[in-house]
Amino acid sequence: MSTGVITITDANFETEVLKADLPVLLYFWASWCGPCQLMSPVINQTANKYGDRLKVVKMEIDPNPSTVKKFQVEGVPAIRLVQGEKLLASTEGVMSKDKLISLLDEYFNKN
Repeated sequence: MSTGVITITDANFETEVLKADLPVLLYFWASWCGPCQLMSPVINQTANKYGDRLKVVKMEIDPNPSTVKKFQVEGVPAIRLVQGEKLLASTEGVMSKDKLISLLDEYFNKN
């Protein structure tokens, strides 16, 4: 039942992330970021694999400084796994598909 990756902004962050029924994988990226281009397919595959248990959203950092500051994003690509106001996991830098799946599986196997 995956809806794919949803693009969000500071304006709809509260609705799409904080009020989401599912945990949210928040992917921070930038158009000028080469490593982000490598992560995009991994994020899309993650949305397809976990769409029934996880909401996957992406946010471009430059036009959305409020959320970037809130999550202390210092480099991109960056990933934050959140549920409501609770930060469940945080990474920065390119991740392989296997590493991201391992991180998510660890979370889902605990819950």
